[in-house]
Amino acid sequence: MSALNVEPMAGPEAWQGSDMARSTDWIVPVSPRAVDEMDAALQHLERRGLHWPDFGRDDFPLPTFSRDLSAVLDEIEDGRGFVLLRGFPVDRYPLESLKNLYWGVGAHLGRARYQNARGELIGEVRDEYRLYGEVQEASADPALGRSSRSKARSSGPLRFHTDRCDVVTLLCVRPARAGGASKIVSAVSVAKAIQARRPDLHALLCQDYWRSRQGEEAGGEREVYAMPLFASRAGKFTTQYSRTFVEAAQKLPGVPRLSDAQSEALDLHAAVCEELAFTMELRAGDLQLLNNHVIYHGRSAYEDAEGPDRDRLLLRLWIAPPNSRELPDGFEVLWGTTAGGAPRGGIAQPSAPGQRGHGA
Repeated sequence: MSALNVEPMAGPEAWQGSDMARSTDWIVPVSPRAVDEMDAALQHLERRGLHWPDFGRDDFPLPTFSRDLSAVLDEIEDGRGFVLLRGFPVDRYPLESLKNLYWGVGAHLGRARYQNARGELIGEVRDEYRLYGEVQEASADPALGRSSRSKARSSGPLRFHTDRCDVVTLLCVRPARAGGASKIVSAVSVAKAIQARRPDLHALLCQDYWRSRQGEEAGGEREVYAMPLFASRAGKFTTQYSRTFVEAAQKLPGVPRLSDAQSEALDLHAAVCEELAFTMELRAGDLQLLNNHVIYHGRSAYEDAEGPDRDRLLLRLWIAPPNSRELPDGFEVLWGTTAGGAPRGGIAQPSAPGQRGHGA
C-alpha cells in the first residue's frame, strides 16, 4: 500500500512543545462531584457483585462526569489530541478496586482493546525486570510478543511511537522516585517541519515502510505489513509508527531493504520528534489520554524507590472511541476496519481469529 504526498494540517493538533510547556490548558481537574460519582458507581458494582471486565457503561453510572468525558473525547479527536485529567483518588482504593474504577471510566470513553496476544485489557506498566528478574522475561513465549513487551516494561527509555489503538490512556498510580517523564509530540507538527526542511524525505515518509508484527498477532513473528508513516483521509491526518517494528522487519527474509534515503528520513523524523517534544511529569492520580493518530509518545528512563508497592506503576487502557476518524484505504491490514467510530485496533487473539478488542 502506498500513499500520496500528505499535506499536514494546520489546526489545533499542530502544536509546539514549547507552547505547551508554558500552558496548563491541557490539564483538566477532576471535580469533587466527579469523585463522588465514581465512589457511588464503585459501591453500585460491589452491591451487584460485578468486576471488570464483566461490566459496561450502564453498570457504572457517572451522571455529570460522563459529560466531562465526552468533552475530553472531542478535544482528543478535534483539538490538540491530548488531555490530562488530574485528581483521580488513586490512594483511596486497593488495586483491584482501582481497576474497576478505571474500567468503568474507560467504558464511558469507548471500547477497550486487547493490548497483547495474552488477552491483556488493563496493562500494568512497571519495571518487570525489577519485580521478576530477567530470566522470567527471557523465558516467555516469543509468540506472545516478548521482545516488544520488554522495553515498555523495563525502567529504560522509550523512543517516540504510537500504539495499536485510536486512544491510549495511562492512569498514574505511583510515579517513579526519579525520572519516568512522559514525552509527547504533535505528529502533525513533525510532518510539517520535515516537509518544510526536506520535502523529498517527507514524500518518502508518505510511502510504505515494512514493519514486523513482533509476535503481537496470532500469526507470530514472521508476519509483516506495509504502511506509510504519514497519511490522511477526509481532511484528517493519521500516523502509525514504531521504529522498533521497522527495524525488526529488516531482519526478516523477503522484506525489501530500506534505502539510504528511507533511513535518512527515519533519522530526521526521530530528530524532529525530540526537537518539538513536550515533557510532562505524571503525578499520582493523573490520567493521560492521547490520540495515536496525531500524537507520538515516549518516556525517559527512571529509577524506582526501594520496598514493596513503591515502584512506578501506571495502568493502561487502549480505547476505540465512538468519534474516531476514518482511516485511509489499506489501513485495515492493521486496524481491522477503516470506518470511523468503529471498534477497531488492538491485538487479535489466538483463541478468536479476527477479534480485535473487548466490547465494554
